[in-house]
Amino acid sequence: MKLLRVGTTGAERPALLDAEGVLRDLSGVVPDIDGALLADDAALGRIRTAAEAGELPVLDADGLRVGPPVARIGKVVCIGLNYHDHAKETGAEPPAEPVIFFKAADTVVGPYDTVLVPRGSVKTDWEVELAVVIGRTARYLASHEEALAHVAGYAVAHDVSEREFQIERGGTWDKGKNCETFNPLGPWLVTADEVPDPQGLGLKLWVNGELRQDGSTSDQIFPVAEVVRYVSQFMTLYPGDVINTGTPAGVALGMPEPKPFLRAGDVVELEIEGLGRQRQEFKPA
Repeated sequence: MKLLRVGTTGAERPALLDAEGVLRDLSGVVPDIDGALLADDAALGRIRTAAEAGELPVLDADGLRVGPPVARIGKVVCIGLNYHDHAKETGAEPPAEPVIFFKAADTVVGPYDTVLVPRGSVKTDWEVELAVVIGRTARYLASHEEALAHVAGYAVAHDVSEREFQIERGGTWDKGKNCETFNPLGPWLVTADEVPDPQGLGLKLWVNGELRQDGSTSDQIFPVAEVVRYVSQFMTLYPGDVINTGTPAGVALGMPEPKPFLRAGDVVELEIEGLGRQRQEFKPA
């Protein structure tokens, strides 16, 4: 299933995109798309049954905002330097273990929402990423099979980053990762049954129409199953939590000088095979 949330910020309603690409209203079946729903097999079953029976009302998608596909996210866990080609382009050694950092849940916005270039920023960068959404409470998972069984689904994430704040301003990466609007998510949460192999997905990103990133999750240093298993050794993952699994080569940071960092007025588009497409206009904060 392709689950999403539509409407004005803070007042989104749950919806489903059916097999014909028609937007359907889920508000009569479930209250929202969140961790509680993703952990509730009976509720997910009601959605499937209603969809298959053709009982869901059609929504007019014209002019309707698409919000983040998951509400009330507890935490956004991020994996750094998780593609061989990205590590190479930035001059970093491939890590021996996954690099973990966090984005605050309030950085998450809709896939077509405006992204704000921080005040004083000269090195705002792009990163297309596969997001994993957790569906069952996960702690100390023992195997890759067990890890994948705890995944509710997948989505497109844009891990926007400010490289000067991240690398040159001291401390950890968090200052360059947690600026307002720095994690567009969606348009859909695609349930795990529709993604049989998360290591076979193409990722692309364009800046002002120019292709900048063109990679595949097959190049991940630590595949999705290992990322989920590994993270669960250090923290409890709850339904609705999100893991951004890293970006392939092609970011501004890895390019020759003068590096083409983002400025207000730029437009970024990104997509992951089968998971949908995003588009953001960048404006000054």
